[in-house]
Amino acid sequence: MDHKPTVEIDEIIGIIERFLFQSPENGFCVFVLTHKKNEPVTVRGTLPNISAGQQVTLQGVWVMHPKFGKQFEANKCTTSLPTSVVGLKKYLGSGLIKGIGKIYAEKLVNHFGMDVLEVIDKTPFRLKEVPGIGHGRVSKIATAWKDQKSIANIMVFLQEKDISPALATKIYKKYGQQSLEILQENPYRLADEMWGIGFKTADTLAQKMGFDQTSVKRFRAGILFTITQGTNTGNLYVELQKLRENTCKLLELNLSEHEPKIKHALHELYDEEKIKLLTHDDKHYITLSQYYYTEKGVSKKIKKLLDYESKYTFDLNEMYQFVRTKQNEYDVELEEEQQKGILSCLENKISIITGGPGTGKTTLIKKLLTVLENHKLQYKLAAPTGRAAKRMFEGTRRTAYTIHRLLEFDFTNMGFKYNEQNTLKIDFLIIDEASMIDIFLAHGLLKALPYNTHIVFIGDVDQLPSVGAGNFLNDLISSELVNTTRLNKIFRQAQGSLITVNAHRINKGEFPTSYMSGTKKDFIFIKEENPEKIPSHLQTIFKDKLPKSGILPKDTIVLSPMHRGAAGTQKINYDVQTMLNNPKKPKQITYSGTAFRTLDPVMQIRNNYDKNVFNGDIGFIQDIDFEERELIVTFDTRIVRYGFDEMNEIVLSYAISIHKSQGSEYPAVIVPIFVQHFTLLQRNLIYTAVTRAKKMCIFIGQVKALAIAIKNNKGINRQTFLKEFLTTDLECR
Repeated sequence: MDHKPTVEIDEIIGIIERFLFQSPENGFCVFVLTHKKNEPVTVRGTLPNISAGQQVTLQGVWVMHPKFGKQFEANKCTTSLPTSVVGLKKYLGSGLIKGIGKIYAEKLVNHFGMDVLEVIDKTPFRLKEVPGIGHGRVSKIATAWKDQKSIANIMVFLQEKDISPALATKIYKKYGQQSLEILQENPYRLADEMWGIGFKTADTLAQKMGFDQTSVKRFRAGILFTITQGTNTGNLYVELQKLRENTCKLLELNLSEHEPKIKHALHELYDEEKIKLLTHDDKHYITLSQYYYTEKGVSKKIKKLLDYESKYTFDLNEMYQFVRTKQNEYDVELEEEQQKGILSCLENKISIITGGPGTGKTTLIKKLLTVLENHKLQYKLAAPTGRAAKRMFEGTRRTAYTIHRLLEFDFTNMGFKYNEQNTLKIDFLIIDEASMIDIFLAHGLLKALPYNTHIVFIGDVDQLPSVGAGNFLNDLISSELVNTTRLNKIFRQAQGSLITVNAHRINKGEFPTSYMSGTKKDFIFIKEENPEKIPSHLQTIFKDKLPKSGILPKDTIVLSPMHRGAAGTQKINYDVQTMLNNPKKPKQITYSGTAFRTLDPVMQIRNNYDKNVFNGDIGFIQDIDFEERELIVTFDTRIVRYGFDEMNEIVLSYAISIHKSQGSEYPAVIVPIFVQHFTLLQRNLIYTAVTRAKKMCIFIGQVKALAIAIKNNKGINRQTFLKEFLTTDLECR
């Protein structure tokens, strides 16, 4: 009979000297412990909320590491505050408490001695006795100490439920002193109310807290999460039967067995007006109430804007003569479609101008602005992202805002300052890159418009739809309620670029070319069957091809269809960071398996109104402040600080997804394309990638994969009803 060997559990007591590694995300750490007769011991384990200088009692086992020798693997830890001056200095200087680094730790302990922690806890105003510590730093230290004690209590509770320290910190930031009460009442609130926390995390916590697998709360949470998950692929509605099936799949329960519970949960949510039911073409669809009212609100405002008579009357004959003739030697002669586009903007309350690269959209805007300025009309220019707004400024030499900054977020009511009660004071609003606008941003924008304002949407409808939910520009065009001008002619200057030529070839379903007489060689296709060889191609591109074209590596971006795999953004980010930013002693912090270093480019992946930084914004890491436990990032001229517990809001951006590149232009774009991307290979994806490049576009990959993408012009239909709301009397119930 086989007997499993028993593992002897040991206990050691010592003081934490220094950390060799510490993950702010999951609490895993490796540190040196002073043990017994000052013998250093290397300890490893998932031990959240510990700091240098603390005395710890550890339970675990001794193990032999093949490279580092004997180590103690701890699985349980109890802590006590430091009992020596040296320990206190290490503890306070560890960065645990914001506002105290090594220098101030030394000063504080030298001044207050062993009473320093009691002073911080009970009489923090006394900290001002130490030279260099003012009222602001005292307040910061006192708040950080109080938060740290509260977080520690939550961590003790959550550690038993296998919840990470980073999540515990976020929960405390969200709910404060009510955190434990809220968790015990309904942990599923985390999935609804906290960004970055999915249903699975909340569900795991709920079940460890004793919630029944078939409780109505669980079904309700599953239904709501399934609906909101649909927005990740642009959908605002879910067909009822599909919702039932997907919810049970999420909950890992049998649909036929639990049909009554699903029905009961749906009725509860409906009665509480959390969801809406819409019937169309004999099918039933479910959506969140806020999604329905957002899309319905957009349709109502569009109709009212169209119905409301403009207070501006233009002599169209005079305007026609103006736009069709050059006003001076520097003026550009407009094509007929451009002329019609300008007249449409003047004649109609809402207009759409769409066209590919090189078709003269910017020239049209500039001529339109001349008309508005001649008539002394108030106008604003805006775009969905900072980069798109910057391009708009560069093209027109007029101030352009992001839509978020145009509307000004107001923290007192957590909404935009400009809204239906406080509208923008303008006559014309011109929005560029309108294909990027999701339904929620469209709603906020339209609410802020007076009824007599003209609005012009400029964009390329053949690009990918918005990253956010809805299909605003496409639905608006397909409704045929709004006058739409399509610019098709490629101007001579643009014809000299293979990037522009190939963008139009791809859009027509034709394979791109790497050579054409009279064009710049700014489009390259590197044929490669093996995605594992991408790094060697990138090395050659960065060290040889780009320098010859006068393009710097920092002005280059890799655009991939997907995140995972050898040709995905995650792997390529690691590879390019190693090539371009790999100093011998990097200043870095590791989060979720990714090393973030000073000078790395990073991208924000959610709208954060507190920080005034938005989904898709790209900046550079300026510094990592271990004392304040912050990552400092510059976005153009703005400095944004991220706490170490907020780093899930950013990703490295040497490589980003093609979807996230919308609205931006880069001097050089590199696009890996392989058959492994099969599910994402669509014509508008490739078209969008090519149109991001200004000076150089390089494809690496398989001819077959590119051919599949160009042939596939079906796209993915989004479940929206804006078109129907605009053209019929369809209502939810």
